[in-house]
Amino acid sequence: MALAILAHSGGPTPVINASLLGVVERARRFPPITALYGAQFGIDGILEERFIDLFAQSESTLAAVSRAPASALGTSRRELTAAEVERLLAIFRARDVRYFFYTGGNGSMRTAWEIAGMARQASYELQVIGIPKTIDNDLAETDHSPGYPSAARFFACAVRDIGADNRALPAQVEFVEVLGRDAGWIVAATAFARREPDDAPHLIYFPENRLPLGQLLEDVDSVYRRLNRCVVAVCEGQLDERGEPFGADSRPGSRGQLAMNLAHRLSILTAQKLNRKTRSEKPGLLGRASLAYPSPVDWNEARLCGRAAVDAAEAGKSGVMVALVRAAVNSYSAATACVPLEQVAFSQKLFPAAWRTAPGAEMSPEFAAYAAPLIGTIEPHAHLFC
Repeated sequence: MALAILAHSGGPTPVINASLLGVVERARRFPPITALYGAQFGIDGILEERFIDLFAQSESTLAAVSRAPASALGTSRRELTAAEVERLLAIFRARDVRYFFYTGGNGSMRTAWEIAGMARQASYELQVIGIPKTIDNDLAETDHSPGYPSAARFFACAVRDIGADNRALPAQVEFVEVLGRDAGWIVAATAFARREPDDAPHLIYFPENRLPLGQLLEDVDSVYRRLNRCVVAVCEGQLDERGEPFGADSRPGSRGQLAMNLAHRLSILTAQKLNRKTRSEKPGLLGRASLAYPSPVDWNEARLCGRAAVDAAEAGKSGVMVALVRAAVNSYSAATACVPLEQVAFSQKLFPAAWRTAPGAEMSPEFAAYAAPLIGTIEPHAHLFC
């Protein structure tokens, strides 16, 4: 008979609380877990011993929380030192915590791997299970990550709506900055906004490919001369040929420097170089905090991953992350499996080179087949003229 702790890490997703619900549901049916506590604000909450009794929450409360965006527990980007890992294990020992469920992305899985390794070295029986979470979709060893479908759907809808405005009031170049850091999974999904050849986005750039400013200006000018308007979807992590963010301001992030105002900077440069009217849009955190365009598949799979984490603990597994596995059948379905944390912790899944098309081209058939079941149909807006 032992205790379990659930903690969230990194940037929350629109469906992270569905994973929380899945953990609680399964843990209540697993007799060895006598209590399940949620750490307030992730690792910080563990080190400060601030916990919420999740078994004490009513089904109605958990059901409501599971449909809310952001993290109901709070989260943290804290990177643990070796001394802090030892302190965390001492807290676990004192409370007889034997199960640790950690929801997060790449860095979080590395932290989970470190905790599992130090527990083994200390001969402390602790089962560490990672639960996948990131809108960036760059977690290795899983078909996709909970959080990605909803964020991808949000940005596809956002670009569709901005495109309608751009059509109605032309003679303008619009830059839409999309989340995703240096992985192009979300920016690629904005192509689902297109239904007709001249629908926005007219240009899509993948951060995996460096982008010379001259090429960008040439591409924009070509679209503008043809349509008298242009919508550009660009990822926040896009760099120029020198590996710089086009002179944009930047800040330290959890994985290196990240531009703060990339779309704004590109808008200014385009206005200066092409003498065009320009504008920039940055939904930013709204893209991961909003539930305006939820993906039903995403919520169901996040809950499934939470349940699978407890199933993995019941099977005696540790040092693993739950992964989604796509069934090899005509209709979409996904199951779960467990993969070693070390295979996830030190890898990043970038958008495949074979799926990257030219900036104004249609999306690749492979990506369309991959993402369509996750994102769902993006209904086009009606209009009276082409």
